[in-house]
Parts: sequence; C-alpha cells; structure tokens
Amino acid sequence: MEYRNIAIIAHVDHGKTTLVDGLLKQTLELKHGEEIAERAMDSNALEKERGITILAKNTAVEYKGVKINIVDTPGHADFGGEVERVLGMVDGCLLLVDAAEGPMPQTRFVLRKAIELGLKPIVVINKIDRQDARPEEVVNLTFDLMAELGASDDQLDFPIIYAIARDGKAYTNIEAPQDDMHELFETVLEHIPAPDVDLEAPFQMLVTNLDYSEYLGRIVVGRVKRGKVKRGEFVNLMHKDGTMTKVRVVQPFTHFGLRRIEADQVGAGDIVALAGIEDAQIGETVADLADPEALPIITVDEPTVSMVFQPNTSPFAGKEGKYVTSRHLNDRLKKEVMTNVSLRVDEIRPDEFKVSGRGELHLSILLETMRREGYEVQVGAPQVITRDIDGVKHEPIEHLVLDVPEQFSSTVIGVLSSRKGQLVNMEPQGTRVRIEFKIPSRALFGFRTQFLSMTQGEGIMSHIFDGYAPWAGELKTRQNGSLVAMEDGNAFAYSIFKLQDRGTFFIDPGTDVYVGMIVGENAREQDMNVNVNKNKKLTNVRSAGADEALTLIPPRRLSLEDALEYIADDELVEITPQSIRLRKKVLNPSFRK
Repeated sequence: MEYRNIAIIAHVDHGKTTLVDGLLKQTLELKHGEEIAERAMDSNALEKERGITILAKNTAVEYKGVKINIVDTPGHADFGGEVERVLGMVDGCLLLVDAAEGPMPQTRFVLRKAIELGLKPIVVINKIDRQDARPEEVVNLTFDLMAELGASDDQLDFPIIYAIARDGKAYTNIEAPQDDMHELFETVLEHIPAPDVDLEAPFQMLVTNLDYSEYLGRIVVGRVKRGKVKRGEFVNLMHKDGTMTKVRVVQPFTHFGLRRIEADQVGAGDIVALAGIEDAQIGETVADLADPEALPIITVDEPTVSMVFQPNTSPFAGKEGKYVTSRHLNDRLKKEVMTNVSLRVDEIRPDEFKVSGRGELHLSILLETMRREGYEVQVGAPQVITRDIDGVKHEPIEHLVLDVPEQFSSTVIGVLSSRKGQLVNMEPQGTRVRIEFKIPSRALFGFRTQFLSMTQGEGIMSHIFDGYAPWAGELKTRQNGSLVAMEDGNAFAYSIFKLQDRGTFFIDPGTDVYVGMIVGENAREQDMNVNVNKNKKLTNVRSAGADEALTLIPPRRLSLEDALEYIADDELVEITPQSIRLRKKVLNPSFRK
C-alpha cells in the first residue's frame, strides 16, 4: 500500500483538531448509528473540558487507495515537547494559520522545528469566513516567517489551501469555493513525498509515543523506518544506555479512522502500534533480532520552569485523597517521566521532588491529572530555571504577543515595562493593537489574571520561550499580602462580613479552615492574620434592624492555574481530589514573624 505521513501544526485555537474532524467525516464510511463527535481527536477528559489539545495523537484516512496517516499536535507552547517528538514520524506538514491573526509565537516554534527536519509544508489559511480575515496578507507574513527561519527554496515554494475547517471546506482557489476537502487531499498526494520504504531490510522503528491497554499492557507507537514485523516475532528493544532486551511482538496494529486495527504484519512507511514491548521508553529503537541497529534518540528542548512537589502535610491531609504518601508520589512521577518527554524529575529529599517542565500550564495539567486520579500533593511557587553562561547568570526570556483593544494598550505597555519587558513591535489592526514584547519568563507569573482585568476580558495573549538573557534583576510581580487564618474551625458569615473591607476573600461561610490557611488577599502589602471563626454574640436585647441579612461580596474562586500564579515564595498550594487550598509553608503565626 502507498502511504503519506503528515502532521498538523499551528498556534493554539487555529483549528487543527477541527480540520481533522473534517478529514475524517469525508473519508470514513460510518455504520448505522455511528457519528464523529466534535473535536473527536481530543479524547482525554481534560482536553474536552478545556477545548485544547494536550497530547499528540494519530489517525489515518484512505483517499484514492493511498493511506494518509495524520498526527494532530497541541498548539500550546507548554506542550512543545509533544510536537518535537512526533515530527520525526512524518514527511510533511499542514501548517494552519488563522486568516485574521496570522502567524503567532507557536507558529514560529513549530515551523522552525519542521524546517530543521526538512519537512515539506502545505500552508492552510483557516477561518477565511471571519469578518476580519486578511488571507493574502497572512500568506505573505507566513512566507516572510519561513524565509526568516531559513527555509529551503523547495520549502518556500509551498502550496496554499484556503479553508473553513468547521464547515469541512478546503480549496486552492479563493475565488472558486468548494463544498468539501477533496482539493486538500489532492494537494497532499501531489506535494507530500511518499516515505522511502525498503521492506526487505532488517526491521527498525523508533518509539515516539506510548499507550496502555488493560488487556495487552504497554503499547508502543511509531513509524516503521524499514523492514517488516509479524505477530509473534521476536525483536530487540535497544535502550538509551546501549543495552538490548529480547522481546516478542504480541500484536501489531495499524490505524484507521479513530480505531486501531489488528494486523498480522506491519511494514515500512506506516505509523503502527506494537503490543508486548513492556519496558520501552520514548526515543528507544525496536530493531531486528539478528541485525539490530539503533536510530538517533529524540531530543527535545530543555524545561524552563520548576516546582517542588511534596506529599500533603496540612491538618486536612488524607481526608479526601487515596494516594497520600511520598512513595505514591514518587511512583506516579516516575511513571509520568516515561511518557512526558519534556518533563524532568529530581529527588531533593525522600519526600520532596523538583519537577521541571515547559511552563506553568504544562505542570498544572500534570497536577490536575494527578488530582483526578486521587493524589494529594502540595506544591511551591513556580521558579524559572537559570543557567550560568560564561560566569553570568542567565534566565529564560519569552516572546509575548498581545492583541488588545486600542484604549487599553498604554496601560498594558506600562505594566509590562515595569515587569522588565522590552517592547519589540506595535502594530494597529483596526480598533485593536498587536503588541510584541521580549520579557523574562518569571515576569509572566501571575500576569494573565491582571491582564484580563486590565483589558476587561477582551485581551488575547500568547507567549513562547525565546532563549536565555542575562538576569534582569529583582522583580516584584505581586503587590498585595495574604489574609491568613489564625484559628481552626468553621468560617462564619459574621466574621467575613466584618473583615471584607480588609481585602478579597477566597472562601465561603461554612468552609473549614486551619491555622496558617490563606483565606483571602489583603488590600495592603503585608500579610495579615485574621479570625474568620468568630460568630455574633447572642443577647436577649434586640435593637431595630439588628438581624437584617448580612450582604457578603462573593468570594474570588481560584482555579488551579490562578492558585499557582497567586502564591508567594513562602506559600504552598494544597491540591486534593476535591479541594484547592492555599497555605503558608510555616503554619504557626508566631514562628512566621
């Protein structure tokens, strides 16, 4: 069979997963009662809830007798490791660009990786039905970006497709719209090279993804570089340290639509899954038993942000979670490192682990997943990972792109400048302004919430790691102190009412609190110990209007990301399956002075 292997790459929210839906709907013959759900590739519960892709996944369709393997990748900068990992499996890519927004920071990142690997791009200008669409200008901006990233003449001679992925339409001539995607399929067959296959050579495959099945155990996913393998055949698993293990392929699978299909034999050029190879890690090679030869190990960019993970030690520890000890935490983090290639875990002490990742979102998704699995954990404030270059301390720098209404632009620029940001570019676009900054990564901790309130929820921001620069000096990102509970017990509406002019509360009346738990944000710079457990003294003397209902300001609800952004260096976030609480590292107020 003839194959084409393509990845779909783009900035977040430019329509990658929706485009895959359109490709699947037009090529799969559905049986009675079957239907393809919206964003079908986002299979994980967190992906469905947040509307983002977190893990790279593959599917396959058939068009005119050619099998097209498609890899859907995440658009968030924090999951860049997923993109780097899978680009080695493909021969070409569909680069999606929003017809209004144009190339964004993550577009630059994924495109740079694709160009370095020599992949042939097809540029898809999506959402051309938007009122503010500017397709011709966006094509020119994409060409300029490719040229700047050092694309070859062959890569710069890219075909252009105009699409409305949501409606399942894609065509080559903007003046002659089509009702389906057949022109996109034709372009893929014409411009993406077929993989170079040698079925007679010794078997060789690089592990680029791992999956797990209750019945078959670990399943390794990757593209067969050469040769073929049959069910029941013995192969060599070549580890990163140079050792080899003899393993048996229990069951090979190929992909079609959203399903894995059992096969007796799989061969070069196809993206396949093999069951039975238990100890495999991402980046290792599955090779022929008689003539084993290792493929180059996958390398991904280094992490930029770290957090300290510990078992929960608060007075409420163990009340809600199933896994609460340091042994459970250690096992879970070791398991995560096997599949999450851009994550690093270092054991500082037996009950303290330094976990490093690509950004706050990368680490918060891990925490949210662990929380849903029943783990209790407490984490410290995110810290950037610095480097010593020629004896000078360097820190990670982000390329930040903001799209804000015109009237808020000066406020936003003022705040970012005070956070050591450098304005790189400013471009008016109708009633909005696009602002680009180079800014230290740590300056963006806690900025998103402030940015949304500054722009009344209308601002759009995205950023991506842009290298290292000398340490920018002391930086104050949080202006206010915390309101800290000074007694154990139940919070009363009466005491919250009396204290609410002192700051913003995070808790409702009736919430259980403990000494050292953070219950709100102080209106001033210092921390303040407060007693939220005091109820009104009842007497037998009543004054007129004394029992009128107390009007409380609704509390500020913190999501996991908000909590991680909010905490200071002497504070922790306590995460359990049912609650997210903030606390001081030292609970006793007299020891904190």
